[in-house]
Amino acid sequence: MAENRTATIYRMVLPDHICPFGVRAKQMLERAGFEVDDRLLQSRDAVDAFKAEQNVATTPQIVIDGERIGGSDDLERYLERV
Repeated sequence: MAENRTATIYRMVLPDHICPFGVRAKQMLERAGFEVDDRLLQSRDAVDAFKAEQNVATTPQIVIDGERIGGSDDLERYLERV
């Protein structure tokens, strides 16, 4: 399905917390055959800066073919349609 397709995921991986939604989203992308560009946000400051810069409330955020898909629930709905 996702032959030669890439996705970028921005997800929170802090020293004391790994976001389970980011892990879930990455697994969904890999199962769907996407090559994943995994962008880790490794500090609270990095997470907050990303959210402010992108004008989003949550992470993870997934981008496929230049289009922001959204978070893990949004990704699940997207994968059901394609």
